[in-house]
Amino acid sequence: MAEIIDKVKEKVKEVGHAVKSEAGPQESAESMNKNQSEANEENDGPSKSALKKQAKEAEKAKKKAEQAAKKEAEAKARAKAEAEVPDCSTGRYGKLSLHQSQSRPNRKRTDISTLSAKNDGEQVLIRARVQTLRAQGSRMVFLNLRQRQDTLQALLQVTDNIISKQMVKWAAGLQDEAIVLVGGTVTKSPEPIKSATVDDIEIHIHELWLIAGLQDRLPFSLDDASRSETAPEVEGQFNRVLLDTRLNNRIIDLRTQTNQAIFKLQHAIGDLFREYLNGQGFIEIHSPKLQGAATESGASVFKVSYFKGNAFLAQSPQLAKQMAIAADFERVYEIGPVFRAEDSNTHRHLTEFIGLDLEMTIEEHYHEVRELLDGLFKSLFRGLREKHAKEIATVGRQFEAEEFKWREGEEGTLSLTFKEAVDLLVEDGVSRDVLDDINTENEKRLGRLVKTKYDTDYFIIDKFPLALRPFYTMPDPVDPTLSNSYDFFMRGEEILSGAQRIHDPIFLAEQMRIKGVDPDTMKGYLDGFRMGCPPHGGGGIGLERVLMLFLKLNNIRRASLFPRDPKRLEP
Repeated sequence: MAEIIDKVKEKVKEVGHAVKSEAGPQESAESMNKNQSEANEENDGPSKSALKKQAKEAEKAKKKAEQAAKKEAEAKARAKAEAEVPDCSTGRYGKLSLHQSQSRPNRKRTDISTLSAKNDGEQVLIRARVQTLRAQGSRMVFLNLRQRQDTLQALLQVTDNIISKQMVKWAAGLQDEAIVLVGGTVTKSPEPIKSATVDDIEIHIHELWLIAGLQDRLPFSLDDASRSETAPEVEGQFNRVLLDTRLNNRIIDLRTQTNQAIFKLQHAIGDLFREYLNGQGFIEIHSPKLQGAATESGASVFKVSYFKGNAFLAQSPQLAKQMAIAADFERVYEIGPVFRAEDSNTHRHLTEFIGLDLEMTIEEHYHEVRELLDGLFKSLFRGLREKHAKEIATVGRQFEAEEFKWREGEEGTLSLTFKEAVDLLVEDGVSRDVLDDINTENEKRLGRLVKTKYDTDYFIIDKFPLALRPFYTMPDPVDPTLSNSYDFFMRGEEILSGAQRIHDPIFLAEQMRIKGVDPDTMKGYLDGFRMGCPPHGGGGIGLERVLMLFLKLNNIRRASLFPRDPKRLEP
């Protein structure tokens, strides 16, 4: 050890001489003292100041640990004391048994939507989700309860011999989106409750049961998912929920009041469609979706394995509708799935959607069909406005848009020929060279022009060039380059395509060959016309597209329950 110390001292001297030779005498002395001090500290251990600092930190940690232990002991004492206090609310709250079909007491449940100040003082039993929950101290909890589109405030408050602190504490721990059964008294509110759709009452709870809790954390809050699409995102206040996030967690997204309203309106469109056509002498049919050949064009069909061969998913019920007319059904319609194998990743295309299709015989002129379709649409629009104003307003709070407008006076629906529509676009600066067909961009442009000039969101274009239509479309009797066909538009986007069909089998086969379709591959379809078929026409409507454009949802996926597009097969 002595030898090591001697070596250290010699090394210190060498360093000192080296420093001294480079620095002045005073600097060398200071450096020597500093080095000597550091060497002494290494040999003698921590300094007194370091030891004092360590002692203070240890004392501080000790006090902190003692305080934490004291708080823990007090909390345990409180919990023990509370546990020893009889719970006057026993039998009024808790988690219900998983197997609830053990008895059937026939207790009447109440829908939130039916309640108002008129029910003041009544006892009700409500099954609902906890939209939000807010505890105020240890004696009071507010719950915002939700059923579909409707919300209601409920209050649980400590009450002598009825509602205990234990019950309030348990309720404060419920999760958002938990399903609960609430029993209580309807109480008129002295002022409107802004956070609830039923704003003139609240429920004073006397029993509260958990039916189903959550196993995972919510991917987003329903408050965030329900905010206006035009509201600016404020950091720290809320997060904007992107469409892909919504679709990846569609079950949660569908719970929002907006989506509840959207799909109630979708249901209403189907109902109004049936109601109008039933009143016009139509019958509903159900055609097969598995086909032995492509129904319209081989490039856009889904091929599926079918035992030892192949089959195709129907692109529309078009051929089945026509065969029903040949079978003397006279007027038919169908609501069913339509499949399109088109790699179109746009705001308005799906690979599977719901088609609203109809077909009818023609007595004198194909405009009989066009006029019936026009009457159908106006009936739909009126029905939505008159019967579902509440749902339209709910959607409008998130997707703000001008109210959809259509002509209701004696002038009737605006109808333009294809040529007149092209002329409008040319007048607005579009080159006629690109208007052999009207693409999506120019459709929207035309819609804006029509709205400005005619103040309507709904119009018809008639007399399309024959080259743009399917093989079964009847040519115009005067100009064979045109066709007896029409498209209907909402807010500048097509929502129906239709026409008079060719009912003569020889002429039909000729048109098939012109369009590159081999008549032999559709022998069953052609055979339906060989035994005589009346003139007929019809059209096909996309349910989701009508809903999207009426409400201006901006993306068709919002109007589809579980949308299918080229990139999405789940959920």
